[in-house]
Amino acid sequence: MLPIIDRDGRAKPIILAIVEEAISAGIEEVGIVVQPGDRDLFHNLFKSPPQPELWSKLSAENKQYSEYLAALGDRITILTQTEQQGFGHAVYCTLDWVDNQPFLLLLGDHVYTSAIDSSCAAQMVDIYQQHSTSVIGITIMQDKIIHKAGCVSGKWKTEQAILEIAQIYEKPTLEYAREHLQVPGMADDEFLGVFGMYILEPVIFELLASEIDNHERFQGEFQLTTCLDKLRQQHDAIAYLVQGQYYDTGMPLFYRQAVIDYYNNQRNNLAP
Repeated sequence: MLPIIDRDGRAKPIILAIVEEAISAGIEEVGIVVQPGDRDLFHNLFKSPPQPELWSKLSAENKQYSEYLAALGDRITILTQTEQQGFGHAVYCTLDWVDNQPFLLLLGDHVYTSAIDSSCAAQMVDIYQQHSTSVIGITIMQDKIIHKAGCVSGKWKTEQAILEIAQIYEKPTLEYAREHLQVPGMADDEFLGVFGMYILEPVIFELLASEIDNHERFQGEFQLTTCLDKLRQQHDAIAYLVQGQYYDTGMPLFYRQAVIDYYNNQRNNLAP
């Protein structure tokens, strides 16, 4: 619910920017996984139009924007993770809602700007439609922050675009990354980190269920990354180097910088 500034100078909750990213890719229905105590916050944003006495005070522009939010709300389902047991567990909470379909997965603390006309999410959908397999968005990441993200290694199927995955590892130490996660052709201080965007086939739920049922935790939680590594081994998955930038809003200093860079980069990408 922290604010971010969009390209038009409007302040909006981060979650709204994430929903709009999904909608930009043609996504028709959006599920948001929240803690039980936060349901009312999300319901008030997406499901509760202004009371008549407040509506009458809105400008014509803000009335139109309120109607836009209400239309978005009609496409949103608020899902609950009753216990916070990790990212993989949160994804598993969407099992019934996903209903055995491939789905686009976005992190709740990342926002994105594209370097091309297609949004980052639209790029992912396009790659999925071309290859008909699970797609993991990746980005070039400097060695000093690789311990904060999932890391992907492999070899390029198409130069600097599609990666044939050899390993996916959650928050590696720099020593482990240098030994196991270097990608041929990249600089020694560069790695491929997870972009925070995925398109997954529903078989991922079988892998998540197995780890949850067998209490297989990594770093104390049920992770998505360990199941992604099993997914690429047992089924299929590719990685796509997204043409764009992600902004991590989950830590104070990163969020501070994201507020500046997200607005500036959106404005710059609008330039002719």
